Amino acid sequence: MNRPVVVGVDGSTASLVAAEHAARAAVLRSRPLHLVHGYLHPLGYGVPINPYDVGLPAPSEEAQKMLERTAADLVGRCPGLAVEVRQVAGGPGATMVEESRRAELVVVGSRGLGGFAGLLLGSVGTQVAAHAHCPVLVVRPVEEPIPVAGPVLVGLDGSEPAALAVGCAADEAARRGDGLVLVHVQPPDGGRRGADEVTETQVAADAEAAELLAVAAATVRERHPGLAVEGRVLRAAKAEQALVEASRNAALIVVGSRGRGGFAGLLLGSVSQALVQHAHCPVLVAHPVGR
Repeated sequence: MNRPVVVGVDGSTASLVAAEHAARAAVLRSRPLHLVHGYLHPLGYGVPINPYDVGLPAPSEEAQKMLERTAADLVGRCPGLAVEVRQVAGGPGATMVEESRRAELVVVGSRGLGGFAGLLLGSVGTQVAAHAHCPVLVVRPVEEPIPVAGPVLVGLDGSEPAALAVGCAADEAARRGDGLVLVHVQPPDGGRRGADEVTETQVAADAEAAELLAVAAATVRERHPGLAVEGRVLRAAKAEQALVEASRNAALIVVGSRGRGGFAGLLLGSVSQALVQHAHCPVLVAHPVGR
């Protein structure tokens, strides 16, 4: 099945930047690109006076022109790219989650400005990143150009979602021809002054981190023999802050999701949610395709 790369487009700056990223992702994967506009039912948030008169609204001519202009622009930039456009009668978040059932990758934009002041990712992006049935690329920050240099960064902690994220990150790094950086975050050691103050616990933690990174690197190299892989241990009180800071020097950061039912925050986890809200580069949320 030739699963497409799907991106939601509504004419906003964020969605048009997301479409640009989606076109690049489609070219790298040799997949078609689908531009989808999900529009809300006009009675979706109220009770109609006469429920028997309810029907699906017709697609908008203005939206169709916007989609066709976007498609023409992307084909002009990426000759040979196959682009399909369509409008779907439904809310944008629910539409993209449903589209993800048949997609290789879903791309969403972010309206965030960075920092830890509050929630910055739009509700549609949050919904899709948490509930999609395939990997989701969250494009942020919108005001910056597409990163063309820098490694793919992925955090690992030995969990199953992190293992999926590492595999996804390795595949992406191989497609881009960039290096892969495996990151494990440990709590600070309390500012020890010399080697004599190193505790048994710290030595054991360091050994565990080194083994975790070595095993992951070996697995990646077996799958992608020519890929440059580096392991790093970062020390920070909170893993999410360390990874957000590390994202400044990356072209892409990959995170896992917990993956079944429930609320968006619980699905993404605190680290993943912090990154999709505050990272300094695009974030790829790893979901199993067709899960």
